Amino acid sequence: MADIYKFATIYLMFRQPKFLLIILLLIALVFVGNFVILPKIRTAQNNVAQVKAENLDKIVSVAIEPDMTFFKVVEQAGLDANTAQELLSAAKDVYDLSAIRAGREIVFTFDHEDGAFKQIMYPISTEEELYIKKAPDNTWQAIRQPIDYEIKIKTVSGTIDSSLYESALAQNIDERAVIALADVFAWSIDFGMGIYQGDTYKFIYEERYRNGQYVMPGKILAARFVNSGQTVEGFYFSEGKDAYGELIEGYYDPVGKSLQKIFLKAPVSYRYISSGFTTGKRYISAFNISTGHRAIDYAAAYGTPIVSVGDGVVMRASWSSAGYGNLVSIRHNATYSTNYAHMSKFAVKAGQHVKQGQVIGYVGSTGLSTGPHVHFEMVQNGTKVNPQTVDIPSGKAVSLEKLEEFKTVAAAWQKKLD
Repeated sequence: MADIYKFATIYLMFRQPKFLLIILLLIALVFVGNFVILPKIRTAQNNVAQVKAENLDKIVSVAIEPDMTFFKVVEQAGLDANTAQELLSAAKDVYDLSAIRAGREIVFTFDHEDGAFKQIMYPISTEEELYIKKAPDNTWQAIRQPIDYEIKIKTVSGTIDSSLYESALAQNIDERAVIALADVFAWSIDFGMGIYQGDTYKFIYEERYRNGQYVMPGKILAARFVNSGQTVEGFYFSEGKDAYGELIEGYYDPVGKSLQKIFLKAPVSYRYISSGFTTGKRYISAFNISTGHRAIDYAAAYGTPIVSVGDGVVMRASWSSAGYGNLVSIRHNATYSTNYAHMSKFAVKAGQHVKQGQVIGYVGSTGLSTGPHVHFEMVQNGTKVNPQTVDIPSGKAVSLEKLEEFKTVAAAWQKKLD
């Protein structure tokens, strides 16, 4: 009965003239809104979007391919050789555009009204960009500009089951941050052979964002690694710039001693040590000879990059008939020099200055070699010494003038690590 009563009430309402008029008005409003007003709003929105699009400058990005010259890049952007020469000349005292690197992109900007070329941007590094813009007097002006990232601080910790790399990646950490962490402790921990199950780590680092989008990890700010029960800590600290404008920065232990040694632990990312340092003779059946082995052999895949373990000058980069095959020798100072043998090819030449970690060649098996590896020798005062046992000196510590400031910074980071 209740349902019948409700139906009867609704029926009587619809029979009332006033109610019918209201219903008709509502239907009319819906019709006008959908078929008259909304199309006009959409048209207005489209017109605004079109005006905005017309006011945007035209952007052309050209990817730099191997062996591509700056002139070729400019040509691909639709500009002529005269413009390329003008840009080169404008930038010569700021940055040498003939040294552009493959894998990066040069961005060209053209005016939205007349299509005139107005600006070029080249990413010099992850820290700087080169801009060349048209000045009011119609000349080109070049400027190096630091990249203004938005910085977020991230803290990561973990326990190693097989390797630092796998442990960190299991937490979706950017692999570049993992490599940076390994670099901090590269002089203190052997990440190739000296990592054990149960080792723990914790580190605090920057994440860099640009226009709201994640770009890359930044500096490692503080880190702790417990390796086989031994705790190693490192803290980033900058003392400012020296008299030449170079930044004085590095990673230091809690008392301000540099974590960086003058030599790296190893010259290559190796699979295993195929032969250790020995002073006695050893027999090589493949060549039917007996010889000493005052070196460390690092087995690695053919073509793996080999780096200089320290700053120095290349004294030799040539074939050696003494069994070394392709050999690079580097003099680091009056006390130390290093030798890298059996390379497949060179990446440096004699007389060239190299920095620690710079690629000097590639793993091969030239000379008296039975498989791809690096035969690595360290020479101290003219005598070959064991690279794994020699007491390698540290880099420069925090200056006395800045030591208290550093200790305050380090103590604050230690609390966060705790």
